[in-house]
Amino acid sequence: MLIDLHTHSSVSDGTQSPAELLATARDAGLDVVALTDHDTTDGWAAAERARPRGLTVVPGMELSCRWMRGEGNPISLHLLAYLFDPDHPALAAERARLREERLGRGEAIVTALAGAGYPVEWSRIVESSQGGVVGRPHVARALVDAGVVGSVDEAFADLLHHRSPYYVAKADTDVLDGIRLVRAAGGVPVFAHGLATKRGRVVDDDAIAAMAEAGLLGLEVDHPDHSDAERAHLRGLAGELGLVVTGSSDYHGSNKATPIAACTTAPDQLEALLAAGTGSAPLTD
Repeated sequence: MLIDLHTHSSVSDGTQSPAELLATARDAGLDVVALTDHDTTDGWAAAERARPRGLTVVPGMELSCRWMRGEGNPISLHLLAYLFDPDHPALAAERARLREERLGRGEAIVTALAGAGYPVEWSRIVESSQGGVVGRPHVARALVDAGVVGSVDEAFADLLHHRSPYYVAKADTDVLDGIRLVRAAGGVPVFAHGLATKRGRVVDDDAIAAMAEAGLLGLEVDHPDHSDAERAHLRGLAGELGLVVTGSSDYHGSNKATPIAACTTAPDQLEALLAAGTGSAPLTD
């Protein structure tokens, strides 16, 4: 079985609609794919309507979080949430809050860039998102389209980097609270790309242990942004903490060069994940 548990559609910051994403998954030979758009479940219904026969779709989301313990600035991190109840009141309210945070932050970044002379316009970026959750990737795409940078990755490495004068922070969910929210909604929380040092600061093992104590059920180990050493370390830590090990592409369509199914999850780990989720069910034949 080929299993990819982390993909994004145009409902958040991917470039393919849910239907196009599932067609790509089918064409790549995947048996199971998870739809994990940022802070939203808006793509679930479209995925259910468009699911090709023979492809199992795991409904999910990538929750924007931060680690707040200890001294220094918060560390940004992401929590993959699978099989939760999308109508759970507390989790639904937090999704709505995060969406507003993203919108406010995006507009502030664009206002700062435009004020410095860069040819970007907030209303056009919102329109181009076609109702999706607008975030920095949309701003990056606008910078590419305007010829300011050559790629989305270049935009993130420069103008949208957290050290850029145009960067604006947002009030993400405390990760321990996020884990508890996902569990309360019957979902399965998995720490996404937790040691991707190429992205910036990462949390230490004590933080991951605290997350496991709060109810974390898995670690995304095999990820394109993890080195071999980082994967080995996370795999060992997952064994020590009794956590499920997942692997995935973090596919974003043409916004990133990584192809779907670049990394995958073992079938027995998927079974453990599915057994733990009670808030919703996989879409399958």
